[in-house]
Amino acid sequence: MTLTGELIIGAKRIAAPATFRARDPATGEAIEPAFSIARDEDVEATCALAWEAFDDYRESAPASRAAFLEAISEEIMALGEALIERAGAETGLPHARLEGERGRTVGQLRLFAEVLRDGAFAGVRIDPGLPERKPLPRPDLRQRMIALGPVAVFGASNFPFAFSTAGGDTASALAAGCPVVVKGHPAHPGTGELVGRAVAKAARRLDLPEGVFSLLNGGAEVGAALVADPRIKAVGFTGSRRGGLALMDVAAKRPEPIPVFAEMSSVNPAALLPGALAARAEALGESFVSSLTMGAGQFCTNPGLLFALDGSDLDRFERAAVAALSRVEPAVMLTAEICAAYEEGVAALTGHPAVKTLHRGAARRGVNLCRPALFGVQAADFIADDSLREEVFGAASLIVRCEAEDQLIDALEALEGQLTATLHLGDADAALAARLLPILERKAGRILANGWPTGVEVCHAMIHGGPFPATSDPRVTSVGSRAMERFLRPVCYQNLPDALLPAATKADNPLSLPRLVDGAWER
Repeated sequence: MTLTGELIIGAKRIAAPATFRARDPATGEAIEPAFSIARDEDVEATCALAWEAFDDYRESAPASRAAFLEAISEEIMALGEALIERAGAETGLPHARLEGERGRTVGQLRLFAEVLRDGAFAGVRIDPGLPERKPLPRPDLRQRMIALGPVAVFGASNFPFAFSTAGGDTASALAAGCPVVVKGHPAHPGTGELVGRAVAKAARRLDLPEGVFSLLNGGAEVGAALVADPRIKAVGFTGSRRGGLALMDVAAKRPEPIPVFAEMSSVNPAALLPGALAARAEALGESFVSSLTMGAGQFCTNPGLLFALDGSDLDRFERAAVAALSRVEPAVMLTAEICAAYEEGVAALTGHPAVKTLHRGAARRGVNLCRPALFGVQAADFIADDSLREEVFGAASLIVRCEAEDQLIDALEALEGQLTATLHLGDADAALAARLLPILERKAGRILANGWPTGVEVCHAMIHGGPFPATSDPRVTSVGSRAMERFLRPVCYQNLPDALLPAATKADNPLSLPRLVDGAWER
C-alpha cells in the first residue's frame, strides 16, 4: 500500500510544503516518503470540521457508534501484513510484539462497542415528578451523560497501535460521542497514516459526519495549536512528564480551560517481602529481568524500583538478577531521542555517589541500543534524594535496601504517584503486606500480588492511571471500559416536556437503555 504523507482532514487529503521523514531506529536512516507538517490553516480547518460534526455525532445512537468502532477494527485488520511491516520499520519492534499489539487495539475497539450496546455508560437516572409531595412538590428530573466535545489525541512513541491513531484514547472518545483529531507521533507517521486511512474509510462506510476523524502531523507547535483551539474540549496524551505538563499549561491558559488526561511518568515500585525472598529469591530475580527488559524496557509499567529488607535473601535475588541480565542482548530503542534520554538517566545513576552499579550491559555495535542496567542504594540515601525516584525510561532499575520494616514504609511514603505497585509475598508476609497496602492504595492505580506490572489487560476492571505524575487526573483510567468517562459529562433535565427530552431520557425509553428510575434499576 503506497503512502502519500498527506494529512487526513475529514474527507480531504492535504499536502503541505514543510515535511519530515521517519527514521529506522536500527540504522538511523530516513524512511520514505516525506510526511506533511500541518500549518495553522490546517489546524483551523480540522477543528472547524470536528466542531461541525459534533452535535450530530454526539446524538448518534449507541448502536451506530458501536458499528463504527467495529468497522474500524475490520479496516485495521484488512491492512494485513503491510501495517505490521511498516510499524516494524519505524519502531524496531519485533513482528510478534506488533501482531499482539494490533490484536489488543482491535480488541479494545470491540470492547467499547460492547459497552455502547450495553447502554449503562449513558448513566440515565430518572426521578419522576411528585406534584403532590408535601411540604414541597418534587420536579421531574432526568439525567444522562453527554459527550464533552472534539478531543485532541496525541499518539505515543512506545505503542504505535494501542496508544496511537486508533488506540484507547481515540476508541473511548469516539465511543463517548466525541469527534477526534489525532496528532500523530513523528516516530511512526507511516503507521499512523495507514491506520488513519482505516478509520476514515470506516467513517465513509457508515456515512458519518466528515469531521468525526482527522489526522495531523507535526511537532510541538502543532500540538500546542491544537490544544489551544477553542473547539477542542479535551485532550488525551501518553508520553513524557515534560510533554504532558506543557499541554496542561496550554490548556489551563485558554479562556476556557479544558481537561488534559495525560499519562506521564511512573517507576512502578515492587516490594519483595521477606517470606517471598526466602522461598523464591532466584526465581524472582529471573522473572524480574524478563519484565524489566521486555521491549527494551520501553513500557509505562516497567519495574524501575525494587524495595526489600537487607540480608542474604536479597543478596540471592540480586545475584540471580545480575546473572539473568548478563544473558540479555542490547535491544533497539524506539528513537534516537529516547535512547539518548535513557543513557543520560543511566549516567546520572552511575555517577551518583550513593548508588552502586550492579550490572551494565556490554556495549555492542549498532545505534540506539538499550544496554540494561541494575543499580543498588541504601534506603536512607534513597529517601534523602528526590533524583533517585525519577523515571529512567528503558531497561534500568534500582534496588533499595531497607534496614527494617519501618524504613521500608518510609521509603514507600517518599514515592510520587504511580501507575502500578507490586507486592511479592508469602504466607508469612501477611502482616507486613497489610501495613503496606494503605500506602500503595494512596500511591498507585493498580496493585499487584506476586506478578510483574508489564502487561495491561484490556477489560472492564482494569485501571491504567494513578496519582500525579503517573497521570494528570487520578480519578480516571486510559485502559478499560471506564476510559469513556473521561470524555463524558452529566446533564440534568428538569420538567422538560417529553417531546423535547433526548431519546435516552424519554418516557418510553426508545433506546432500550438501562435506567435508574426512582432509585431502582430498570432494564
